[in-house]
Amino acid sequence: MLYITAFLFVKEGKEHIFQEYENLVLPLLKKYNGELIYRVRPKSEAYIFSNDEKPYEIHLLTFPSDIDFKNYVNDEERKSFEQLKIQAIKTSFLVKETQL
Repeated sequence: MLYITAFLFVKEGKEHIFQEYENLVLPLLKKYNGELIYRVRPKSEAYIFSNDEKPYEIHLLTFPSDIDFKNYVNDEERKSFEQLKIQAIKTSFLVKETQL
């Protein structure tokens, strides 16, 4: 099992575009056996320590394999929404792990 933690940093004032993007791409997870376990939008007071910009949202996703994840990333329908992603997301980073 593959676990992906996504830290998403959204451009100020573009939250509504980000939400539109998420509404379009998250349902595609099922097509590739993916599952959204957590979608968290932490408030500032939830942070005990941070020495960098705080993410707008944090997602925990699972896929049965790296191939399923790569197929999701390369999905043509998902790629068709790339302009929304570019408009809304300043930066993001992913942490890939397998179950211990």
